[in-house]
Amino acid sequence: MKKVTLATLKSFVKKNSNNLFINVKSSFSGYTDCVESVKGGFCKAEIKENVNYKYNLGIDGAWLVGSSRDYMSQYENENFVGIEVYNCCGQFIIAIAK
Repeated sequence: MKKVTLATLKSFVKKNSNNLFINVKSSFSGYTDCVESVKGGFCKAEIKENVNYKYNLGIDGAWLVGSSRDYMSQYENENFVGIEVYNCCGQFIIAIAK
């Protein structure tokens, strides 16, 4: 099993830009000043232009903090295959349908 890096994530997003799904598992809340669970499931992800690509890859719900503080692993279940990312801002899965 290969190590998943930021370059792996960027390549996966670029290669599958028309078929991406995102599942936001948790995100930072300014109301409570902490990371809270989100129960939304997978939804179609659209890559938007003219956004801060360095920190969100153009995808709503994705958030990268950089400086080697993003932790990534391969993700697979019966319906999706992709990459799971977690950091101090939350956790999300970027995947494509099998």
